[in-house]
Amino acid sequence: MVHEMRPEDVLKVSETEQACFSDPWSLETIKEGIENPFDTWLVLEEDGAVKGYCVFRIIAGEAELFRIAILPEYRGGGLAKKLMERLAEYSKEKAVISIFLEVRESNKTAINLYKSYGFEQEGIRKNYYQNPSENAVIMRNNLI
Repeated sequence: MVHEMRPEDVLKVSETEQACFSDPWSLETIKEGIENPFDTWLVLEEDGAVKGYCVFRIIAGEAELFRIAILPEYRGGGLAKKLMERLAEYSKEKAVISIFLEVRESNKTAINLYKSYGFEQEGIRKNYYQNPSENAVIMRNNLI
């Protein structure tokens, strides 16, 4: 089940963040995120366990996907697709006309996921990521 993040989800989302990213956001950042009126945090929970989440911001008809994460032990089972489908539904409900994101150039799995949802590469941000330093691929979907 995918639902908006609740206060009781924050710690598990933080643990997922730590397990999934080489340069993770702090627990405090995630706690503050739940209070930000522009950001939406969606949590994927199955069998009482948080298995993943995504966070995005909608402003002036555009959405930016900041993070999407599935715990390593649950990857490859279609869970990221559940988050992407809910992101698409939510965006349509909010009259979003395009969604954009940045993704590590080496993250071919994520790039392929985004392409399967109609995202196309728009550019490169040189040395955007740290730990390790890497370019970001800028992708956009104008069809949602």
